[in-house]
Amino acid sequence: MGVLIDTCVWIDVERGALAPADVASFTGEEPVFLSPVTIAELKFGVDVCADPDNRQRRAVALRRLMRKPLLPIDGGTGEIFGALAAQVRAQGREHRYRIQDVWLASQAIQHSFRLLTRNVLDFQDLPGLDLLVIAQRAAP
Repeated sequence: MGVLIDTCVWIDVERGALAPADVASFTGEEPVFLSPVTIAELKFGVDVCADPDNRQRRAVALRRLMRKPLLPIDGGTGEIFGALAAQVRAQGREHRYRIQDVWLASQAIQHSFRLLTRNVLDFQDLPGLDLLVIAQRAAP
């Protein structure tokens, strides 16, 4: 088994809102994989960042994450994605605004991995997903 980690968790680690040890307390000894979806989301965050210091910090964090093994997206992932998106739509919800989340979930389901997130609402209605949730901190 393995763990796929939602982009929001990596962002919180980069910002210091979560420590790597916090993430490790959920993943344990299971291997952690990186998704092309996460790479795309983080690269977007680097490229649109106007502040040079923040941009550099984000770029360094992305390079560090790129050392993790990459979980590819393939035809099987696409089939699962199509089925999940159709189920979401059949439930009267819109899948387009959360397309990246459905791709991540599709990868996790395809490989029987768990998905670690802080945004339970993004994933809770996706059948077949083994979801791990790091609770959001209360606002000060």
